[in-house]
Amino acid sequence: MTKITAAITAVGKYVPEYILTNKMLEKIVETNDEWITSRTGIKERRILKGEGKGTSYMAIKAAQQLIDKKKLDPKEIDLVIVATATSDMKAASTAVYVASEIGATNAFGFDLDAACSSFLYGMSVASSYIESSRYRKILLIGADKCSSMINYEDRATCIIFGDGAGAVLFEPNTKGLGLQDEYLRSDGMGRNFLGAKAGGSKYPITKEAIDKGQQFVYQDGKTVFKNAVFNMADVTVKILEQNNLTNNDVTWLAAHQANKRIIEATAKRINLDASKVMMNIQKYGNTTSATLPLLLADYEQQLKKGDTIIFAAFGGGFTWGAIYFKWAYN
Repeated sequence: MTKITAAITAVGKYVPEYILTNKMLEKIVETNDEWITSRTGIKERRILKGEGKGTSYMAIKAAQQLIDKKKLDPKEIDLVIVATATSDMKAASTAVYVASEIGATNAFGFDLDAACSSFLYGMSVASSYIESSRYRKILLIGADKCSSMINYEDRATCIIFGDGAGAVLFEPNTKGLGLQDEYLRSDGMGRNFLGAKAGGSKYPITKEAIDKGQQFVYQDGKTVFKNAVFNMADVTVKILEQNNLTNNDVTWLAAHQANKRIIEATAKRINLDASKVMMNIQKYGNTTSATLPLLLADYEQQLKKGDTIIFAAFGGGFTWGAIYFKWAYN
């Protein structure tokens, strides 16, 4: 029996029009362009403006671009997964709404939240569904409106995050392309160092919580950076060792775009040339769940059938992991 793997057959993206530059941030908080660029690699980020526009707005736009490019009938989609840390609403799935809005009337949907690792985990879930032969077309969207949980008076976080969305279509492949292997990890103690305290069931939104700014993301920068550098590089090494791969076998490293120094440290750990490292953090900042699909969308024209891509991510919680992937089209 021919083995079925899960391959990406189309990509789409959306980023908001409004650009928040480092120079503009200089007028908001005590910082400067040189400081931000040297420590993060970020020059600008996109911010979604407009009343009532949430994560679903961007997810729908990214999905529609994919559908148009692929000339896909949305009724053929079996499942819509929205990987996000910023769902539109509590107790109502963003993915279900997205599916309805794009005309995927035969699909079911759900959200997946593992912070910045959401899309990476979503790749694992989507691939498992495809490999089971139960479903044939799965739309995985990574989307986050990070600006909705950022305090623009906190220079530790406001310089880092942006908004955006990227979408990919997973389909069965019998040529050995698509997801080959994965190495996923998590550590619940990480919630103490990165997260928004208020807004969930443990600490609901109250006037007191809002007065304290607990609805905004808090980050212990040094602890997060240390863990991100070690763990993202570590899983990248492990996925290579697990599959008897060397740096010469790797065509591309698609790492979560949180900080340029973390990405470079991951590449250095496997002695990978900079020309093989996907990078767009300078344009978008950290878009959380959207960084990996936005990389694919921005580099799509450079990708070749059979290319070996190593995906790696680290996120709040803590969550992290790596995926070994073979690209399926030119």
